[in-house]
Amino acid sequence: MTGSIEAWKLGLLAALAALVSAGLIIVLRPYLSRYAMARPNARSSHKQPTPQGGGIAVIAATVIGITCALVLAPELITDHRQLTIVLAATAGLAIVGVTDDVRPMEALPRLILQAAAAGVVIAALPPELRIIPALPWWIERLCLLIGGVWLVNVVNFMDGIDWMTVVEVVPLTAGLAIFGMMGALPADATLVAMTLCGAMIGFAPFNRPVARLFLGDVGSLPIGLLLSWLLISLAGNGHLIAALLLPLYYTADGTITLLIRIAKGEPILQAHRSHFYQRAHDAGLGVYQVVGRVFAVNVVLVGFAGLTLRYASSSTKLIAFAAGVGLVAGLLWRFANTSR
Repeated sequence: MTGSIEAWKLGLLAALAALVSAGLIIVLRPYLSRYAMARPNARSSHKQPTPQGGGIAVIAATVIGITCALVLAPELITDHRQLTIVLAATAGLAIVGVTDDVRPMEALPRLILQAAAAGVVIAALPPELRIIPALPWWIERLCLLIGGVWLVNVVNFMDGIDWMTVVEVVPLTAGLAIFGMMGALPADATLVAMTLCGAMIGFAPFNRPVARLFLGDVGSLPIGLLLSWLLISLAGNGHLIAALLLPLYYTADGTITLLIRIAKGEPILQAHRSHFYQRAHDAGLGVYQVVGRVFAVNVVLVGFAGLTLRYASSSTKLIAFAAGVGLVAGLLWRFANTSR
């Protein structure tokens, strides 16, 4: 258990990150309105040009919160080297994102840069960290790299409607922070989860439907990278099923949608509105109805993941995972079968 003193310190750092995030957005929004407008396209849900780039404030607030921890709670930073490398890779991917927001990049160089950032994070992992010891070390690391790049892209793909990333990231990171206080995550990862949660809460009022500001690739790409590191840290601490449950809605919607498009022979690099939540919205389900359902499912997934930590038997993990899969499948089916 992290302990009550660390718990209140984490809460204070999250509140600080929220205030910094909101404050930076207020300062930056006039500049984003001038230089980083998202104009409606085939993928968009919005009808009017809207500034993007709110992720600058989210990532900056997260880093500032972590930096403040050096003074407020230095005991939460136990591996300075790994945390520095992860934050440097996150900042690098944010630069890729802001470049793409201002002037869209070609798919291949963008993917290479994403893989480079994920590779740096994987290389910074402790050599002794293992998730499936039966696998050769290099195969496991390769799988982690592929999974990390995929999660970066999933977070980016799924950020297609107001508040969607908020209702995904806030419960997920809050759950990770709680699990960290239960001893399931290293202190560094717990700190990152809590500050990222606070920074996203600070961004949320500006992204509330109808959004006045979008996250942009400068936010979705590095957030995906941070989430991948946090989930790897959780899995590497012996909680693989919990790490699979937490992002299950995003990974299921993103992966199944990609496979369907491949099966139909559709160009997978082309902008589209084929995600299950987008189809439900296009069929008449309101934005609040869509994100409300996703938020509720994510809260329940956090609960299922918590059960696997509290009751570590194989049967509990199997039941919790099956229940999570069933819950997400039910929501996807509901979205796919929404009619006007």
